[in-house]
Amino acid sequence: MSAWLYALGRWCFRRKWTVIGAWIGILAVLGGSAVLWSDSFKNTFSIPSAPSQVALDQLRMTFPEAAGLTAMAVVVAAEGEAVEEYRPEIEAALSEFEGLAEVDAVTSPWNEMVDGLVSDDGRAAIVQLTLDMPSISPSAEDLAPITAVADDLREALPADALVSMGGEAYNIELPALSIIEVIGVLVALVVLWLVLGSLVAAGLPLITAITGVGVSMAIMFLLTGLFDINSTTPLLSVMLGLAVGIDYALFILSRHRDQLARGIDPEESAGRAVGTSGSAVVFAGLTVFIALLGLGVAQIPFLTVMGVFGALTVALAVGIALTFLPALMGVMGARMTPKPRKPKAEKAARRDRKAAFGWWVGITTRHPIATIAVVVAALVGLTVPTIGLQVALPNPGQQHAGTPARVAYDAMEEHFGPGVNGPLIVTVDIISSTDPIGLLDSIKADIEALPGVDQVPIATPNRNVDTGMIQIVPTTGPDDPATADLVEALRDSGDTWLEKYGVETNVTGFTAIQIDISHKLTEALLPFGILVVGLSLVLLAAVFRSVWVPVKATLGYLLSVGAAFGATTLVFNHGFLKEVVNLEKPVPVISFLPILLMGILFGLAMDYEVFLVSRIREEYVHGKEPVQAIRSGFVASGPVVAGAAAIMISVFAFFVPEGMLAIKAIAFALAIGVAVDAFLVRMTLVPAVMTLLGERAWWLPKWLDRLLPTFDVEGEVLAKEMELKSWPGDGSVLFAEDLTVERVVGPINLRLVPGNVIGLVGPVGARTGAALALSGRLETTSGRGRVAGALLPEAAGRARRRITYVDLATTDDAAAALEAAPTGSVVFVDSIEQADTPAARDAVDALIARTAEAGGAVVLCAADADHLSHFTIDGVYEAPALTHEGSRA
Repeated sequence: MSAWLYALGRWCFRRKWTVIGAWIGILAVLGGSAVLWSDSFKNTFSIPSAPSQVALDQLRMTFPEAAGLTAMAVVVAAEGEAVEEYRPEIEAALSEFEGLAEVDAVTSPWNEMVDGLVSDDGRAAIVQLTLDMPSISPSAEDLAPITAVADDLREALPADALVSMGGEAYNIELPALSIIEVIGVLVALVVLWLVLGSLVAAGLPLITAITGVGVSMAIMFLLTGLFDINSTTPLLSVMLGLAVGIDYALFILSRHRDQLARGIDPEESAGRAVGTSGSAVVFAGLTVFIALLGLGVAQIPFLTVMGVFGALTVALAVGIALTFLPALMGVMGARMTPKPRKPKAEKAARRDRKAAFGWWVGITTRHPIATIAVVVAALVGLTVPTIGLQVALPNPGQQHAGTPARVAYDAMEEHFGPGVNGPLIVTVDIISSTDPIGLLDSIKADIEALPGVDQVPIATPNRNVDTGMIQIVPTTGPDDPATADLVEALRDSGDTWLEKYGVETNVTGFTAIQIDISHKLTEALLPFGILVVGLSLVLLAAVFRSVWVPVKATLGYLLSVGAAFGATTLVFNHGFLKEVVNLEKPVPVISFLPILLMGILFGLAMDYEVFLVSRIREEYVHGKEPVQAIRSGFVASGPVVAGAAAIMISVFAFFVPEGMLAIKAIAFALAIGVAVDAFLVRMTLVPAVMTLLGERAWWLPKWLDRLLPTFDVEGEVLAKEMELKSWPGDGSVLFAEDLTVERVVGPINLRLVPGNVIGLVGPVGARTGAALALSGRLETTSGRGRVAGALLPEAAGRARRRITYVDLATTDDAAAALEAAPTGSVVFVDSIEQADTPAARDAVDALIARTAEAGGAVVLCAADADHLSHFTIDGVYEAPALTHEGSRA
């Protein structure tokens, strides 16, 4: 992949205006289409298979007026007055509500069939509206006629009276960007400036990140008509897209500028930067992408949609970093070269940076046990509050103070109790009952006796008398754990009512649905956690060829997640230092925060692990002692990891102060998680643990090594190819130097030039093993080679595509197989003794002629030289066979 990315980077550099124009065109077309055809966001949180959702869907069919979307007009009289005094004005407004096409039914506060719509203190009244809307998440424009009637009523009442619209229909809080988030981006610019040393260079990652976010937002808005996208999704994608987009561009750009400073040509440097750091970016983006798609494990539609669009944003960030950024490098050309500092200043800056990071890693490696004990104890202690983590879906009580829905919510809570904002519904199948009214009254009495029930204002059958609906007002609010306990108590009572009255019952309503969703999300944490942990173990084992490195990395990730959960619980649930995040009061966090945090932080943690430990591994592989390799690798990679983490933290943190509550909590948790993972886990705990492990850190059983795929995340293949770019430099199409396959074939030393035809002879294991190794089809274990321009063993895949290999032992018609064989730079024909007919021999001669004309060479494989007597060859090479012990025969 690194070689392919190298070619891509150079192509984008050369075709800079084409690439830039393509991205700008994509952004313009998608943006324009989104403006023309976008729909509104839908704050619909549902689980199609949940019992509460199934019961609500059935209620819509049998009792539509009881299951429809509702809104409430709350009227509160001025101090010292009673709402009864406003009755004429309120009843006039009732008539106006009834005349609206958007309103299906209106319930007066003084309706004799409904209790509890006038407060006990006589100061407040509720007008209930059942709406006729195509969506259960109407926009402000859809609700405008209803809001206008409420505004007219407010004008008709005394100045100190309150009229506000609330309820399910008004549970809308649209996300918005503020100047605070812009400041966060500017902070990221400052960090980029410090890391890259150039304000112009620092601007490029911002350009690419903003472009990626713009494209992903345009796609999201364009698809709002096809998918139910809630209002949290776009702001989450903006936050994530900016953070990873800036980071990914930083990794590539910092490598590019380092190479330019060493005098490498700008185009060559762009290719190498994309091929090396770009490989790590692809891996990093892939881990975040998979983790976000893994949110579908919960099988909750709205969460799956969030994961898909988050993954799309990350994929675009990777794609833009690999294409748009090198195109911008092409525009800047040699101007991206760092200005040479005075030798003394350059030496002093390098010494200071090395001293700071060297001092830190020196402490962690000199005192590994103490370091591990302190960090683990601190993070475990911060994780403990997670036990009390409270989650819930958004409700108007969590909106910003002063919004109409929040005003209505607070007024109803003050005058009617918290439960009126989260009523529950029990549906009863009464089709077989001979006394439906008496049956509903009996169940109503049972419900009123349950703890946690404030009142039961409605218990009524539908017009067909086949379904009964009982509305329950709890004593607690919709996001209070006690309300969830009441839902469970009502469901447990269902068995009693079935036995006692012979009727089926279900608990539903929007509050019950939200409780079910929160419960489902909590249940999904374990399988999702297993998926993420398992994935991290496999990926890191494949990257680092180690058992203990991925185990250590995964445990560190779990500590980071736990610390982020614990800090979020303390601040948002318990209100500890809530002023720091501009939080008005302690509240539950949004239900999908835990699973979302686990997914996103997993990808980011793996990024830092790869960027840090891969450099340590490189130092170790080059012969340094374990502790020295840790220190050297840390000093080399630590500044980039620290800069990348600082950018992530600044982007996330500046979404906290003014963000809507759901985004505020997610941004806070991510900022804490990244800070803990980057600075405490990766840059403190990791060096200490690896110091204790020593040589054992890189242990991997051979059987596992064979099973795991290979990832070149740091572009080692490309680096090797650049190092051997002109090797062997003799015009050969095949050159092998001590190329060996363990236990199969000994050191192969062979050179072919265009037009050569040679014989490769020996026992079938040796000769076929040699042919397969030279054609990139059998992994070599030592030595090096270049065949058809592809380096072995690093570019074996490219060699396979360029080399033709025909085994006549596997075909019944040797002549046909030879005639159909494509002409490659090198052609291997194994089991040549099978070409035992004149037609087959003529086909061999024709293949040799075609290959020679194309400037290639041919290798004829046989058991011994006698089988080659029918062909004109330049020489015979004996395949070096091995004994069964693995030594040279």
